[in-house]
Amino acid sequence: MIPKTMRAIHYDGKMIVENAYPVSQNGLGEALLRVRMAGICNTDLELMKGYMDFSGVLGHEFVAEVVQGAPEWLGKRVVGEINIAEGECEMCLQGIPSQCYHRTTMGIRGHQGAFADYMSLDVKNLYAVADNISDEEAVFVEPLAAACQVLEAVHIQPRDKVVVIGAGKLGLLCAQVLRLTGADVSVIVRRERPYQFLQKWGIRGVSRQDVPSKSAHVVVDCTGTSEGFAEAVDIVKPRGHLVLKSTYEGLPSADLTRVVVDEIKVIGSRCGPFDAALRLLEAGLVDVASLIEASYAIEDAKRAFAHAQQNGTLKIMLTF
Repeated sequence: MIPKTMRAIHYDGKMIVENAYPVSQNGLGEALLRVRMAGICNTDLELMKGYMDFSGVLGHEFVAEVVQGAPEWLGKRVVGEINIAEGECEMCLQGIPSQCYHRTTMGIRGHQGAFADYMSLDVKNLYAVADNISDEEAVFVEPLAAACQVLEAVHIQPRDKVVVIGAGKLGLLCAQVLRLTGADVSVIVRRERPYQFLQKWGIRGVSRQDVPSKSAHVVVDCTGTSEGFAEAVDIVKPRGHLVLKSTYEGLPSADLTRVVVDEIKVIGSRCGPFDAALRLLEAGLVDVASLIEASYAIEDAKRAFAHAQQNGTLKIMLTF
């Protein structure tokens, strides 16, 4: 039996761990999900700093079980695409629902997030999780899909030199996906722990001083900082590609004259293909378990968020 209230992490200028938050009712075409585990993302932390003027239940990285809705989905373990599209605008008709003009976004804009016992989500957004993928691994599907989107944005060839800036959670996922192309991939590293991960995966970790200006065919900026963007502009070759994977606090500054003169292609890249991410996890081609820093019960959410906010922290999990 589905209860009428639930535990939820609600943010409205401050974070509150609710014990009697109303369970949302699944509407036409929706399924009701019981959340099993969720991950704290840097975007969640930015929302708590004022990004998007957010108010509501946080969270968009999750794995859940379908408990109500279409019979063919009942009892299945699932993850879900975070963009809820209307299906009728120009972008939707072109097969790009992630850019729907009227979309809501789970835990970010206009749709309840996953940091709760239950949540509703359109059935068309659901993806079944294979039995050999653990709950912990399944939580990484959304950011891993975002990493895969780099390959949708830029055709990377085995002979290309690719540099990733920002060796945090997303940067380390991007590096693993890029390695699969056969390209010469290196990651600018400032801490020992990500350097050790990269060594284990056979990916080169380097310091900023080791990377000459105008040396990379493709630079992927996962820093979300003005300094990272400026470094990326400096490193990319003329007519190279600069892929931006993080939202920025404030307005970053860089030598945009060089972007014009050297004809650098700057590409924004956000959400990506869930089916591809699930295949990579099912085949064991990407290591996400190493990126888990700690797990907390939802009742300890405040401690979990305090931990997640510490510099250098990797993935913090919430269990339900």
